[in-house]
Order: sequence, then structure tokens, then C-alpha cells
Amino acid sequence: MKFSTLRRRTRSLTVGAVAAMMVAALAACSGPGSGTGGSGGTLVIAEPAHSLGYLPLYVARHEGFFDEAGPGVEIITLQGGGAHTNAVLTGQAWGFIGGPEHNAFAAARGGGTALKSIVNVVNRGNVYLVADEGQDYTGDLASFLRGKKIATGAAGGTPHSITMYLLAQHGLENGKDVTLIESADPSAALAAIQRDQADIAVTSEPVLGQGITQGIWGEPFYNVPLELGPYAYSTINVREQSLTEDPEAAKSFIRALRKGLELIQRDPEAAIRIAEAEFPTMDKTVLVETVERAIADELWEWTGAITPDSVETNLSVVRAAGILEDSADPVGFDDVVDIGLWEEVTNE
Repeated sequence: MKFSTLRRRTRSLTVGAVAAMMVAALAACSGPGSGTGGSGGTLVIAEPAHSLGYLPLYVARHEGFFDEAGPGVEIITLQGGGAHTNAVLTGQAWGFIGGPEHNAFAAARGGGTALKSIVNVVNRGNVYLVADEGQDYTGDLASFLRGKKIATGAAGGTPHSITMYLLAQHGLENGKDVTLIESADPSAALAAIQRDQADIAVTSEPVLGQGITQGIWGEPFYNVPLELGPYAYSTINVREQSLTEDPEAAKSFIRALRKGLELIQRDPEAAIRIAEAEFPTMDKTVLVETVERAIADELWEWTGAITPDSVETNLSVVRAAGILEDSADPVGFDDVVDIGLWEEVTNE
């Protein structure tokens, strides 16, 4: 049983627009002492969205673990395309949250800046397949999906990439065997199922929990985290140059994030209280169920380890989705991950 990932390819116009927005956002967010940071400064982490999946990072910040370990951390949210990746490539942020496939994409684009994953944040995919409760799933995914209209994310996002991966794995083709209804708005799946515009939705928390609570769909009939297993879904990715110039900052970050992971494992109720502070407008029932589901589905690897198997699952998804075309020179674990600093911290 195993889990999934993400994808990305943008048109030049989109890239330009995203870059412009990113520069403006960073100018507003970054102040003296932020930026890429260092052993005595603040480390800026760029996230593509504010997500409960990133709870270990928020826990570590709320509990002061980063301040105790060394450099403090500032988290900025940069939505749209590869804005979070570009923030690191341009030196405006020290690290970004995203899968190791982003490091492969950056290498493929060239430019000489190598990115490496240093510690795991989300080790399974937060994606589930749901359907109206009137539909019975017998365990044959190919037969169940065939002929269906499937609401999923926009091309370039994780739900879409996982959808394409599952279709490829089961010999199905979009436009022939199934019809994909794509939207960049995660909540669009709720309306699509409710209005009978789609038969199935590929969704993630918290929309998953909202749909269950509202009776729009039942419990997931296909649990991607459990079906695809360990998957380096969201890691902390840093410029290799930053790791060479200041390895102590990276090790301090790893120590603090591991403490955040350990707290969630040891005291889920404390983690839920921090989640409530991070997501004050989220329905309390949905929030609690989301955290409980994440723990039950092993969304987090409690030591922050990035394993070769989890990275291979990641890369297999983007290859099957047609996002990473590296058959001539396949990307490997060592190309996108620097596990050495994590090992040093683990062996202390």
C-alpha cells in the first residue's frame, strides 16, 4: 500500500506573472535579517499553501524549537506555480516546502543552482478518492473508474498528477476511458459532486472532511496514503550552496523540525491546539478529524527521514504523469536529496 505526489509545467506568460507576484510578495514579507538567513539570522521558508499537512513545521515554530536550536524561522506563503521554488533559487528564501521532484525540475531547467531535500515533512500523499454514497466500490479500481467523470485538480497540482498516475497504472486514458474535470479551486469538487457534474472526486484535507460532514460524499473508497505507501510528498528543500556555506543552520533546522514531529506523535491533543491557532476559521470537528486521519494514515515519518523508496515513488508519479521526462538520464536519490546532515543529527 502506498502514496503520491505532484507536478508542474508552466507557460512562459504564467511564469512571468508568478515571478512578478513573488518579487512583490517577498519585498513585502522580507525584512532585515530574514532572506536566506544563516547561523545567526532568521531562516525563511516558502510554502505553496498554508496546509495542515505542514503541521510539524508549525508545531516546531509555535513551541520555540527553532529559536532553541539556532536560527529562528519565518514562514511565508507564496501561491501560484513555482513561486515557492523560485524564492529559494533567487536567494529570497532559505528553503521551500515541496516534493523532491521540484529539485529535479530545477536541474532540468539548468542555471547551475542545485536544490537538495534535507528533511521530510509529509511522507505520504494527502489525496483521497471519494464518490457519492450511492456508488459501491468492489475493489477493482480500473472497472470502477471506467466511464466516470472525475473532478480533480488543475494540471500541475498534486491531485492531478496522482490522478494521471493512477490512470496510467490501470490502463485508462483521459478523454477515452474517463473524463477529467479540472479546477485549481480545491472546493470545486464539492459542487461538482453535489450537482452531479462529476461521479468521483480526487480531493485532500480539509475538503475531504468537509464533504463527509456535509453528506456530499462518503468515506474515501481509495486511500492514496495507504495504497501508495511511503512517499516523499513534502520535504524541506535548500540550495546546495547554502548547505555547504552553513551546514550548522541546516542541522539546527532539522533538530527543531524533528522535535515538532515528535511532539505530534507524543501529544496529539497539544498538536491539535496549535493547529487551531494556525487555522482559526476552520471547523473544529473537521480540523480534529483531519489531524486524526493524518496520524492514522501515517502522513508523517516521525524522524523526518527521507528514504530512497519514498523518493522513487515521488519520481514515479511525475514520470507517469508526463511531467518529468528523464529517460535519457534518470534522476536518482542522490541527485535530489542530501541525507548526510539528517544522519549527523540522528547520530548525535
